[in-house]
Amino acid sequence: MRDGWPLGRVGLALLLMAAGAGARPRTAAPGDQPRYNVVLVACDSLDGRLTFFPGNQTVDLPSINFMKRHGTVFLNAYTNSPICCPSRAAMWSGLFTHLTESWNNFKGLDPDYVTWMDLMEKHGYRAQKFGKLDFTSGHHSVSNRVEAWTRDVNFLLRQEGRPMVKLTGHRKQFRVMGKDWQTTDKAVNWIKEEALNFSQPFVLYLGLNLPHPYPSPYAGENCGSSTFLTSPYWLEKVNYEAIKIPKWSSLSEMHPVDYYSSYTKNCTGEFTKEEVRNIRAFYYAMCAETDAMLGEIISALRDAGLLGKTIIIFTADHGELAMEHRQFYKMSMYEGSSHVPLLVMGPGVRKQQQIPNVVSLVDIYPTMLDIARIPVPQNLSGYSLTPLLHEKAESETSPRGPRPSWVLSEFHGCNVNASVYMLRTGKWKYITYSDGSSVLPQLFDLTADPDELTNVAIKFPVTVSSLDKILRSVVNYPKVSSSVQEYNKHQFISWKQSLGQNYSNVIANLRWHQDWLKDSKKYENAIDKWL
Repeated sequence: MRDGWPLGRVGLALLLMAAGAGARPRTAAPGDQPRYNVVLVACDSLDGRLTFFPGNQTVDLPSINFMKRHGTVFLNAYTNSPICCPSRAAMWSGLFTHLTESWNNFKGLDPDYVTWMDLMEKHGYRAQKFGKLDFTSGHHSVSNRVEAWTRDVNFLLRQEGRPMVKLTGHRKQFRVMGKDWQTTDKAVNWIKEEALNFSQPFVLYLGLNLPHPYPSPYAGENCGSSTFLTSPYWLEKVNYEAIKIPKWSSLSEMHPVDYYSSYTKNCTGEFTKEEVRNIRAFYYAMCAETDAMLGEIISALRDAGLLGKTIIIFTADHGELAMEHRQFYKMSMYEGSSHVPLLVMGPGVRKQQQIPNVVSLVDIYPTMLDIARIPVPQNLSGYSLTPLLHEKAESETSPRGPRPSWVLSEFHGCNVNASVYMLRTGKWKYITYSDGSSVLPQLFDLTADPDELTNVAIKFPVTVSSLDKILRSVVNYPKVSSSVQEYNKHQFISWKQSLGQNYSNVIANLRWHQDWLKDSKKYENAIDKWL
């Protein structure tokens, strides 16, 4: 992490001191309430709007419905960066993306970063992790990182296979995503065979890959993940009649950044309504399979007699557009991509409660520490959710006072050709780009326009000015955007030099190979001009 940013080495040391990282594990004093177990299930790419009306009419999600009946659902929970690694870095650090400099799927937290789970373990919790973590640097494909680094280059290349569906198995096959089921089985066995016997509280994390789309080998060796795959068993859980076919703007009317995203995701071609409906149906079926894995964890806790002693949290790193705004995947501030599920149930959590407050994934860190009764650092970006879960006044429980009335999300990775910043507050969603002036901002009234089809930024200049002022008080976004551009160029040059004479061959055969190979010299020249 570069010097001069809010969380350098000194900042990290202060954070650990504030959290009492050096303190001895806390043991319960006589008369103390017991500290509860905590289970966090985090999936990949689940649209949070499916957890409440009317989105919940499209697919049967019995485990999520069980959590709603016996706990609390947040109606406005957001990712802090709509892509895997930066989003998870925010969740595991409690800090906004620009503070940890988690710019893309290759750039997350340092491997030795002290997370909320580390602190809970330090304070006497038995800790266990299973499945997808993806919050540290150095992962994901070469294509993914090169596409992010070169987003400022003056070219336009399709980076994905065209989104498609694939039916597999038969009407009784419910274990489609084998890797996730194996991970879930490990977590279930750990609960039944080990956690059952602990004398201390435990914290368990389960990370799932679903409902993220599957790789598309037909698109070549360096393929993306554009295949929505499921079995007839899960497809029968989907209510086809309730599937909404999203409205699209014409290509010429699209916001310039949206057009870039749609093009690089290979979505600017023709799609029939049946194709779009099927992509959405198969995605919802994949969400149903994800829900079943959550159900296995709930059942295991119940069978082990631990359900009444355990707080369960279910969320996702980001959503999935599933052809809304002529896109699939995430990497967008539209609701399908940025709105995440967040449900909590367990001792002390109000039942059948729907919370309208805007919250985000940075709130997980202070919430975990709060549950474990560990002092919460004052310099986190997030705020504990426990006052909302217990309907207490936040000012009574937090020396920081009440949580802000806004949440921040930002994006600096691939498939988008500018840094993006989103402020969500009240009925408004404000989205601005890069330096705040070179790209048109967007403003959506989510009450009147939940599908985000009408940008009213020009109509409400005073609102835009007011929201932009709040945003700039949180992050100097023109400066951050400039820093990301410098980082991208520096990383690309280092990568290019490391390849030597192999450079031309390697860059031509990344995910964009089908377009690149049509005119390799043109695209290499565009990069040389950028450098």
